[in-house]
Amino acid sequence: MTDDERAAYTESVLLLVEAIPAGRVMAYGDVADAVGGNGPRRVGRVLSQHGGGVPWWRVVRADGTLPPSHREAAPAYYQAEGTPLATGSAGMRVDMARAGWRPGPAVLRTLPSRR
Repeated sequence: MTDDERAAYTESVLLLVEAIPAGRVMAYGDVADAVGGNGPRRVGRVLSQHGGGVPWWRVVRADGTLPPSHREAAPAYYQAEGTPLATGSAGMRVDMARAGWRPGPAVLRTLPSRR
């Protein structure tokens, strides 16, 4: 991946995360697929390095569980935004069936990695 491709990918991840509506979430893998691949770990890396200014708590694991780094701060955001939650044997998780969000074509067209 060239520096320009890396920059476009990073910008695309951040723009997409900014577009996720309050109270909704996307899984790391879904973000990766929407911006053109490179896998969920790459999305996590982008958010850990550059995501402080975007609603990072709106990106979760595919099963709705929170990464360890989110467990302390994210629940307050979910409560404030009315994000649908569920509790199970793994503790609190986001109810992906009710909170999951997919970007439409208009959002995808704004992403530099998709141009």
